[in-house]
Amino acid sequence: MTLPIVWFVVVAFFWTGFFVLEGFDFGVGALHTVVGRTDIERRVAINTIGPVWDGNEVWLVVAGAAMFAAFPDWYASWFSALYLALWLLLAALIIRGVSFEFRGKRDTDRWRSTWSATLTVGSVVAPLLFGVGLGDLLTGLPIDADGNYAGTFVDLLTPYGLWVGLTLLALCLWHGATFLGIRCTGVVLQRAVRLQLRLSIVASVLVLGFAVWTYLLARPGAAGVIVLAVPLLAALIGAALARSTSGTGREFAATAVAIGGTVAALFANLYPNVLVSTTDPANTLTVASASSSPYSLQVMTIVAAMFVPFVLAYQAWTYYMFRARVIGPRESPVVARIRSGGPAGDPMP
Repeated sequence: MTLPIVWFVVVAFFWTGFFVLEGFDFGVGALHTVVGRTDIERRVAINTIGPVWDGNEVWLVVAGAAMFAAFPDWYASWFSALYLALWLLLAALIIRGVSFEFRGKRDTDRWRSTWSATLTVGSVVAPLLFGVGLGDLLTGLPIDADGNYAGTFVDLLTPYGLWVGLTLLALCLWHGATFLGIRCTGVVLQRAVRLQLRLSIVASVLVLGFAVWTYLLARPGAAGVIVLAVPLLAALIGAALARSTSGTGREFAATAVAIGGTVAALFANLYPNVLVSTTDPANTLTVASASSSPYSLQVMTIVAAMFVPFVLAYQAWTYYMFRARVIGPRESPVVARIRSGGPAGDPMP
Protein backbone atom coordinates (compact mmCIF):
# COMPACT_ATOMS: atom_id res chain seq x y z
CA MET A 1 0.00 0.00 0.00
CA THR A 2 1.47 3.36 -1.08
CA LEU A 3 1.46 6.47 1.08
CA PRO A 4 -1.14 8.29 -1.11
CA ILE A 5 -3.51 5.37 -0.53
CA VAL A 6 -2.74 5.39 3.19
CA TRP A 7 -3.59 9.08 3.40
CA PHE A 8 -6.77 8.65 1.39
CA VAL A 9 -7.82 6.12 4.04
CA VAL A 10 -6.78 8.55 6.78
CA VAL A 11 -8.87 11.36 5.25
CA ALA A 12 -11.85 9.00 4.95
CA PHE A 13 -11.31 7.95 8.58
CA PHE A 14 -11.38 11.56 9.80
CA TRP A 15 -14.57 12.34 7.85
CA THR A 16 -16.17 9.16 9.15
CA GLY A 17 -15.15 9.95 12.73
CA PHE A 18 -16.49 13.48 12.36
CA PHE A 19 -19.96 12.26 11.42
CA VAL A 20 -20.03 9.51 14.05
CA LEU A 21 -19.19 12.02 16.80
CA GLU A 22 -20.57 15.32 15.52
CA GLY A 23 -23.58 13.54 14.02
CA PHE A 24 -25.34 13.14 17.36
CA ASP A 25 -24.42 16.74 18.22
CA PHE A 26 -26.23 17.87 15.07
CA GLY A 27 -29.15 15.63 15.95
CA VAL A 28 -29.49 16.89 19.52
CA GLY A 29 -29.21 20.50 18.36
CA ALA A 30 -31.92 19.99 15.75
CA LEU A 31 -34.24 18.10 18.14
CA HIS A 32 -33.78 20.02 21.38
CA THR A 33 -36.98 22.04 20.85
CA VAL A 34 -38.89 18.88 19.93
CA VAL A 35 -37.90 16.83 22.98
CA GLY A 36 -37.90 19.90 25.23
CA ARG A 37 -41.04 22.01 25.53
CA THR A 38 -39.89 24.14 28.44
CA ASP A 39 -36.62 25.95 28.92
CA ILE A 40 -35.47 23.46 31.58
CA GLU A 41 -36.18 20.51 29.29
CA ARG A 42 -34.31 22.15 26.41
CA ARG A 43 -31.36 22.84 28.68
CA VAL A 44 -31.31 19.18 29.67
CA ALA A 45 -31.04 18.18 25.98
CA ILE A 46 -28.31 20.74 25.27
CA ASN A 47 -26.35 19.78 28.39
CA THR A 48 -25.99 16.20 27.13
CA ILE A 49 -23.63 17.47 24.41
CA GLY A 50 -22.32 20.55 26.22
CA PRO A 51 -18.97 19.03 27.31
CA VAL A 52 -18.18 17.35 23.97
CA TRP A 53 -19.62 19.20 20.97
CA ASP A 54 -16.67 21.56 20.43
CA GLY A 55 -14.17 18.71 20.79
CA ASN A 56 -16.07 16.70 18.20
CA GLU A 57 -15.70 19.52 15.67
CA VAL A 58 -11.92 19.11 15.87
CA TRP A 59 -12.38 16.11 13.58
CA LEU A 60 -13.64 18.44 10.85
CA VAL A 61 -10.60 20.68 11.21
CA VAL A 62 -8.26 17.69 11.09
CA ALA A 63 -10.05 16.23 8.05
CA GLY A 64 -9.70 19.51 6.17
CA ALA A 65 -6.07 19.91 7.23
CA ALA A 66 -5.24 16.36 6.14
CA MET A 67 -6.79 16.99 2.72
CA PHE A 68 -4.88 20.26 2.37
CA ALA A 69 -1.53 18.69 3.25
CA ALA A 70 -1.88 15.26 1.59
CA PHE A 71 -3.99 16.15 -1.47
CA PRO A 72 -3.57 19.88 -2.24
CA ASP A 73 -5.07 19.62 -5.73
CA TRP A 74 -8.15 17.83 -4.37
CA TYR A 75 -8.51 20.43 -1.60
CA ALA A 76 -8.12 23.35 -4.00
CA SER A 77 -10.54 22.07 -6.65
CA TRP A 78 -13.25 20.82 -4.29
CA PHE A 79 -13.22 23.76 -1.88
CA SER A 80 -13.12 26.26 -4.76
CA ALA A 81 -16.12 24.57 -6.37
CA LEU A 82 -18.00 24.70 -3.07
CA TYR A 83 -17.03 28.32 -2.38
CA LEU A 84 -20.56 29.74 -1.98
CA ALA A 85 -21.81 26.59 -0.28
CA LEU A 86 -18.90 26.79 2.17
CA TRP A 87 -19.93 30.31 3.14
CA LEU A 88 -23.39 29.00 3.99
CA LEU A 89 -21.85 26.05 5.83
CA LEU A 90 -19.51 28.25 7.85
CA ALA A 91 -22.42 30.55 8.70
CA ALA A 92 -24.40 27.52 9.94
CA LEU A 93 -21.49 26.25 12.04
CA ILE A 94 -20.74 29.70 13.46
CA ILE A 95 -24.33 30.51 14.38
CA ARG A 96 -24.65 27.06 15.91
CA GLY A 97 -21.57 27.54 18.11
CA VAL A 98 -22.65 31.05 19.09
CA SER A 99 -26.09 29.73 20.03
CA PHE A 100 -24.56 27.33 22.56
CA GLU A 101 -22.65 30.16 24.21
CA PHE A 102 -25.21 32.99 24.06
CA ARG A 103 -28.44 31.13 24.82
CA GLY A 104 -28.01 31.32 28.58
CA LYS A 105 -26.62 34.86 28.77
CA ARG A 106 -30.02 36.46 29.38
CA ASP A 107 -32.95 35.07 31.33
CA THR A 108 -35.80 36.05 28.98
CA ASP A 109 -38.05 33.77 26.94
CA ARG A 110 -37.59 35.73 23.72
CA TRP A 111 -33.79 35.71 24.00
CA ARG A 112 -33.59 31.98 24.62
CA SER A 113 -36.18 31.05 22.01
CA THR A 114 -34.28 33.07 19.40
CA TRP A 115 -31.03 31.27 20.09
CA SER A 116 -32.85 27.94 20.21
CA ALA A 117 -34.15 28.68 16.71
CA THR A 118 -30.68 29.53 15.39
CA LEU A 119 -29.27 26.39 17.03
CA THR A 120 -31.92 24.30 15.29
CA VAL A 121 -31.32 25.92 11.89
CA GLY A 122 -27.55 25.56 12.13
CA SER A 123 -27.81 21.93 13.21
CA VAL A 124 -30.07 21.10 10.24
CA VAL A 125 -28.29 23.08 7.53
CA ALA A 126 -24.75 21.87 8.37
CA PRO A 127 -25.17 18.09 7.84
CA LEU A 128 -27.35 18.72 4.79
CA LEU A 129 -24.65 20.83 3.10
CA PHE A 130 -21.89 18.44 4.16
CA GLY A 131 -23.80 15.60 2.53
CA VAL A 132 -24.34 17.53 -0.70
CA GLY A 133 -20.63 18.34 -0.92
CA LEU A 134 -19.54 14.76 -0.23
CA GLY A 135 -22.07 13.35 -2.69
CA ASP A 136 -20.78 15.68 -5.42
CA LEU A 137 -17.36 14.02 -5.16
CA LEU A 138 -18.78 10.77 -6.54
CA THR A 139 -21.47 11.98 -8.92
CA GLY A 140 -19.05 14.53 -10.35
CA LEU A 141 -18.67 18.27 -10.93
CA PRO A 142 -17.69 20.28 -14.05
CA ILE A 143 -13.92 20.48 -13.50
CA ASP A 144 -11.70 21.70 -16.35
CA ALA A 145 -8.19 20.58 -17.28
CA ASP A 146 -6.62 23.06 -14.83
CA GLY A 147 -8.68 21.72 -11.93
CA ASN A 148 -10.93 24.78 -11.86
CA TYR A 149 -14.68 24.60 -11.31
CA ALA A 150 -16.54 25.50 -14.52
CA GLY A 151 -20.11 25.44 -13.23
CA THR A 152 -22.54 27.56 -11.22
CA PHE A 153 -23.97 27.29 -7.73
CA VAL A 154 -26.98 25.42 -9.08
CA ASP A 155 -24.66 22.78 -10.59
CA LEU A 156 -23.59 21.88 -7.05
CA LEU A 157 -27.14 20.77 -6.21
CA THR A 158 -26.89 17.42 -7.94
CA PRO A 159 -29.72 14.91 -7.33
CA TYR A 160 -27.32 12.36 -5.84
CA GLY A 161 -25.66 15.01 -3.66
CA LEU A 162 -29.03 16.16 -2.35
CA TRP A 163 -29.98 12.55 -1.57
CA VAL A 164 -26.73 12.04 0.36
CA GLY A 165 -27.42 15.29 2.22
CA LEU A 166 -30.92 14.20 3.21
CA THR A 167 -29.59 10.76 4.19
CA LEU A 168 -26.94 12.18 6.48
CA LEU A 169 -29.42 14.66 7.96
CA ALA A 170 -31.89 11.87 8.76
CA LEU A 171 -29.11 9.73 10.23
CA CYS A 172 -27.93 12.65 12.38
CA LEU A 173 -31.45 13.17 13.73
CA TRP A 174 -31.80 9.49 14.54
CA HIS A 175 -28.28 9.36 15.99
CA GLY A 176 -29.09 12.38 18.17
CA ALA A 177 -32.34 10.83 19.42
CA THR A 178 -30.55 7.62 20.42
CA PHE A 179 -27.83 9.67 22.14
CA LEU A 180 -30.47 11.44 24.20
CA GLY A 181 -31.82 7.98 25.03
CA ILE A 182 -28.59 7.05 26.80
CA ARG A 183 -27.63 10.46 28.22
CA CYS A 184 -30.71 11.94 29.88
CA THR A 185 -33.69 11.02 32.03
CA GLY A 186 -37.28 12.04 32.57
CA VAL A 187 -39.64 13.48 30.01
CA VAL A 188 -36.83 14.39 27.59
CA LEU A 189 -35.78 10.75 27.50
CA GLN A 190 -39.37 9.62 26.96
CA ARG A 191 -39.90 11.97 24.01
CA ALA A 192 -36.56 11.00 22.47
CA VAL A 193 -37.47 7.32 22.68
CA ARG A 194 -40.80 7.98 20.97
CA LEU A 195 -38.97 9.77 18.16
CA GLN A 196 -36.48 6.98 17.58
CA LEU A 197 -38.86 4.58 15.80
CA ARG A 198 -40.17 7.21 13.37
CA LEU A 199 -36.70 8.52 12.61
CA SER A 200 -35.34 4.98 12.17
CA ILE A 201 -37.91 4.25 9.43
CA VAL A 202 -37.13 7.44 7.49
CA ALA A 203 -33.36 7.00 7.84
CA SER A 204 -33.46 3.32 6.82
CA VAL A 205 -35.38 4.14 3.63
CA LEU A 206 -32.91 6.88 2.75
CA VAL A 207 -29.92 4.61 3.46
CA LEU A 208 -31.43 1.95 1.20
CA GLY A 209 -31.79 4.52 -1.56
CA PHE A 210 -28.22 5.68 -0.96
CA ALA A 211 -26.86 2.12 -1.23
CA VAL A 212 -28.73 1.36 -4.46
CA TRP A 213 -27.91 4.73 -6.06
CA THR A 214 -24.23 4.51 -5.09
CA TYR A 215 -24.01 1.00 -6.53
CA LEU A 216 -25.55 2.11 -9.83
CA LEU A 217 -23.32 5.19 -9.96
CA ALA A 218 -19.99 3.57 -9.03
CA ARG A 219 -20.58 -0.03 -10.19
CA PRO A 220 -18.27 -1.33 -7.43
CA GLY A 221 -16.77 -4.77 -7.18
CA ALA A 222 -17.49 -7.26 -4.43
CA ALA A 223 -15.62 -5.23 -1.81
CA GLY A 224 -17.62 -2.10 -2.63
CA VAL A 225 -20.90 -4.00 -2.33
CA ILE A 226 -19.89 -5.32 1.09
CA VAL A 227 -19.03 -1.81 2.28
CA LEU A 228 -22.41 -0.54 1.04
CA ALA A 229 -24.16 -3.33 2.92
CA VAL A 230 -22.69 -2.23 6.27
CA PRO A 231 -24.73 0.96 6.81
CA LEU A 232 -27.87 -0.67 5.40
CA LEU A 233 -27.66 -3.63 7.79
CA ALA A 234 -26.85 -1.32 10.71
CA ALA A 235 -29.86 0.86 9.90
CA LEU A 236 -32.18 -2.16 9.71
CA ILE A 237 -30.84 -3.53 13.00
CA GLY A 238 -31.22 -0.12 14.61
CA ALA A 239 -34.80 0.14 13.37
CA ALA A 240 -35.57 -3.28 14.86
CA LEU A 241 -34.02 -2.25 18.16
CA ALA A 242 -36.02 0.99 18.15
CA ARG A 243 -39.20 -1.09 17.97
CA SER A 244 -38.25 -3.52 20.73
CA THR A 245 -36.11 -1.49 23.16
CA SER A 246 -35.80 2.06 24.43
CA GLY A 247 -32.87 4.19 25.47
CA THR A 248 -30.19 1.51 25.12
CA GLY A 249 -26.59 1.63 24.00
CA ARG A 250 -27.21 -1.05 21.38
CA GLU A 251 -29.35 1.21 19.24
CA PHE A 252 -26.83 4.04 19.63
CA ALA A 253 -24.10 1.67 18.41
CA ALA A 254 -26.31 0.74 15.43
CA THR A 255 -26.86 4.39 14.46
CA ALA A 256 -23.13 5.10 14.87
CA VAL A 257 -22.30 2.25 12.46
CA ALA A 258 -25.05 3.36 10.08
CA ILE A 259 -23.86 6.95 9.81
CA GLY A 260 -20.16 6.06 9.86
CA GLY A 261 -20.70 3.26 7.35
CA THR A 262 -22.53 5.61 5.00
CA VAL A 263 -19.62 8.05 4.89
CA ALA A 264 -17.06 5.24 4.66
CA ALA A 265 -19.01 3.57 1.84
CA LEU A 266 -19.02 6.80 -0.14
CA PHE A 267 -15.23 7.13 0.10
CA ALA A 268 -14.70 3.41 -0.60
CA ASN A 269 -16.70 3.62 -3.81
CA LEU A 270 -15.04 6.90 -4.77
CA TYR A 271 -11.56 5.30 -4.80
CA PRO A 272 -9.28 5.52 -6.80
CA ASN A 273 -10.77 8.90 -7.66
CA VAL A 274 -11.04 11.81 -5.26
CA LEU A 275 -13.12 14.18 -7.43
CA VAL A 276 -14.93 13.05 -10.57
CA SER A 277 -15.07 15.51 -13.50
CA THR A 278 -18.23 15.59 -15.61
CA THR A 279 -16.65 17.65 -18.38
CA ASP A 280 -13.97 15.14 -19.35
CA PRO A 281 -12.89 11.89 -17.63
CA ALA A 282 -9.28 12.97 -18.19
CA ASN A 283 -9.87 15.87 -15.78
CA THR A 284 -10.91 13.56 -12.93
CA LEU A 285 -8.63 13.87 -9.91
CA THR A 286 -7.28 10.60 -8.56
CA VAL A 287 -5.45 9.55 -5.42
CA ALA A 288 -2.20 9.30 -7.37
CA SER A 289 -2.51 12.53 -9.35
CA ALA A 290 -3.70 14.78 -6.53
CA SER A 291 -1.31 13.71 -3.76
CA SER A 292 1.62 15.61 -2.30
CA SER A 293 5.25 14.65 -2.75
CA PRO A 294 6.48 11.41 -1.14
CA TYR A 295 8.66 13.32 1.30
CA SER A 296 5.71 15.43 2.51
CA LEU A 297 3.62 12.32 3.03
CA GLN A 298 6.43 10.63 4.95
CA VAL A 299 6.76 13.58 7.36
CA MET A 300 2.98 13.75 7.79
CA THR A 301 2.81 10.03 8.53
CA ILE A 302 5.38 10.33 11.31
CA VAL A 303 3.60 13.34 12.84
CA ALA A 304 0.18 11.66 12.63
CA ALA A 305 1.49 8.46 14.19
CA MET A 306 2.79 10.48 17.14
CA PHE A 307 -0.18 12.78 17.84
CA VAL A 308 -3.38 11.05 16.67
CA PRO A 309 -3.24 8.47 19.52
CA PHE A 310 -3.11 11.34 22.04
CA VAL A 311 -6.18 12.95 20.46
CA LEU A 312 -8.08 9.66 20.58
CA ALA A 313 -7.05 9.05 24.19
CA TYR A 314 -8.10 12.56 25.23
CA GLN A 315 -11.53 12.22 23.63
CA ALA A 316 -12.02 8.79 25.20
CA TRP A 317 -11.15 10.29 28.60
CA THR A 318 -13.60 13.17 28.01
CA TYR A 319 -16.50 10.82 27.26
CA TYR A 320 -15.61 8.71 30.28
CA MET A 321 -15.58 11.70 32.61
CA PHE A 322 -18.96 12.97 31.35
CA ARG A 323 -20.66 9.58 31.09
CA ALA A 324 -23.35 10.26 33.71
CA ARG A 325 -26.91 10.96 32.57
CA VAL A 326 -28.26 14.50 32.72
CA ILE A 327 -31.17 14.49 35.15
CA GLY A 328 -34.32 15.99 33.67
CA PRO A 329 -37.86 16.69 34.92
CA ARG A 330 -40.28 13.79 34.96
CA GLU A 331 -43.56 13.67 33.07
CA SER A 332 -46.48 14.49 35.37
CA PRO A 333 -48.47 11.46 36.56
CA VAL A 334 -51.69 12.83 35.03
CA VAL A 335 -50.13 13.26 31.58
CA ALA A 336 -48.47 9.86 31.78
CA ARG A 337 -51.78 8.22 32.71
CA ILE A 338 -53.67 9.91 29.86
CA ARG A 339 -50.90 9.02 27.39
CA SER A 340 -51.09 5.37 28.43
CA GLY A 341 -54.84 5.35 27.73
CA GLY A 342 -56.11 5.39 31.33
CA PRO A 343 -58.32 7.99 33.04
CA ALA A 344 -56.78 11.19 34.36
CA GLY A 345 -58.11 10.63 37.88
CA ASP A 346 -56.21 11.82 40.90
CA PRO A 347 -52.41 11.79 40.37
CA MET A 348 -51.93 10.82 44.00
CA PRO A 349 -52.61 7.22 45.05
